Amino acid sequence: MNKIGNILWGIVFIVLGVILGINALGIAHINIFFDGWWTLFIIVPSFIGIFKDSEKIGSIIALVIGITFLLCCQGLLDFEIIWRLLLPAILVIVGVWFIFRETINGKVNKEIKKISEDGKEINEYWATFSGQDLKFESEEFKGANLNAIFGTIKCDLVKAQINSDIVINAESIFGGIDIYVPSDVKIKVKSTPIFGGVSNKTTQIITENSHTIYVNAISIFGGIDIK
Repeated sequence: MNKIGNILWGIVFIVLGVILGINALGIAHINIFFDGWWTLFIIVPSFIGIFKDSEKIGSIIALVIGITFLLCCQGLLDFEIIWRLLLPAILVIVGVWFIFRETINGKVNKEIKKISEDGKEINEYWATFSGQDLKFESEEFKGANLNAIFGTIKCDLVKAQINSDIVINAESIFGGIDIYVPSDVKIKVKSTPIFGGVSNKTTQIITENSHTIYVNAISIFGGIDIK
């Protein structure tokens, strides 16, 4: 997915460079500052996000908003009516997503539910308008609930003992969560980003004995990074 994103961004910059070059040589005059040109800063990243991100709901909403604003700037839609309908439309899209999201990544959902029902007692950590720095060294880690609301959480598991498959429930609302994991574990992510982002940047060395960390992530105007 990252490769597709890089290719699309490369195409965008090449096209922009060709247009500026044509204008500079006087071959033609292509006006890139048309009515509503600023909406491209919404449309282009969200369009690329649909191909790049595993969870696409945030990108789809942003793309619809960007195209709608562009049509309004072009006089094809009425700004006043759109402003009235914007919030209801977003709520409907998000609602539909929550109804059907369990059917997506079905296998991951089943594993998360199975592990959660095993009765393992896990700790819960909160960062509300504050920050938490969690470090687990030479101790068994059985999972955790991480909640960052207008705050940040750093969870370092690099030297922790992962003796079984575990679940980390991570929720970021206008906040940020960084999870550092050992290199010998598998990572499976179930994410719900709404105007936020969930990124898996890990490089694993997988063996037959490798256990799996399931990250159940919700990001609303926030960010969750797994490193």
